Amino acid sequence: MLTVSREVRIEWGDCDPAGIVFYPRYFAMFDAATGGLFEAALGMTKFEWTKKYGIVGIPMVNTGARFFIPSRYGETITIETQATAVRRSSFDVSHRVLKEGALAIEAHETRVWTGRHPDDPARITSVPIPQDVVAALSVG
Repeated sequence: MLTVSREVRIEWGDCDPAGIVFYPRYFAMFDAATGGLFEAALGMTKFEWTKKYGIVGIPMVNTGARFFIPSRYGETITIETQATAVRRSSFDVSHRVLKEGALAIEAHETRVWTGRHPDDPARITSVPIPQDVVAALSVG
């Protein structure tokens, strides 16, 4: 499966009063990393691929993380992101955070490819992931 890496510099606003990253900030970083995975796989921004495929988005339905090493203001971490399983309308993503080459965090998420519900456009529903998207995520 395709793996994408991105470096993230820890900013002051990411940190709690103890000077370490406040854990919910990592989930925002992971969301951006998932967007980066799709951008690398499809060669277009999230705005472009949601428009191209006529979907609402890829909401998260499950997530979790194990934290091993904290990060502090001014440090740089590397987030490695990979789609680990792709099903009919949902997929799993893993994130590995490395700090100076050491594993700092292991995280996962499950997301769903969604469109407007045909009977009620105010609702969303899962829709099949197009085969070209599955193929693009499977490269590697």
